[in-house]
Amino acid sequence: MMGDSVIPLREKNIVLIGFMGVGKTTVGQLVAKKLYRDFIDVDQEIERICNMPVTRIFKEWGEAHFRSLERELIVDICKNKRLKIVSLGGGAYQQEEIRKICLSTSIVFFLDLSWESWKDHLPFIIDSRPVLQNKTLDEIEALFFQRQDAYSFHNSKIATSNLDLETVANRIVESLKLAWEIYQPQSE
Repeated sequence: MMGDSVIPLREKNIVLIGFMGVGKTTVGQLVAKKLYRDFIDVDQEIERICNMPVTRIFKEWGEAHFRSLERELIVDICKNKRLKIVSLGGGAYQQEEIRKICLSTSIVFFLDLSWESWKDHLPFIIDSRPVLQNKTLDEIEALFFQRQDAYSFHNSKIATSNLDLETVANRIVESLKLAWEIYQPQSE
């Protein structure tokens, strides 16, 4: 099991967290391309495994079952795979087990979008996000701020409100390359 030994910094997975609709999937794909790594979107992978969209999984099996599938998949990725760029669903990081495994095996980037900027995205994402269904704007805002506590456990935060996703990806790559250079093991 890889999680039990020290993973060299350059070999760690890069995990992207943040509220739904902040651009984790797009940024993850861009970072993966720039670093020549494979990209895994956890929600898309669950859809592939279950052969149905997340919205249907929520309807047919419930949120608790989805969260269990999500946890099993993320723990497996963190323990058994390296050199991946991984985008977590907006609610995944609320689970303490997921936070712990990600922080112990990966480099976690929090894509931080302000509530005011995020609100502008709502019309484009509401139909594909089951946890937003049948909620008022006030209820969605409460969920947004409630999740910020979990997102505060990260290795690096990128404020994305006034940036295009390409710039966000470039900042992540630049910070990784700098960290890899600084923390490169010295040859004797």
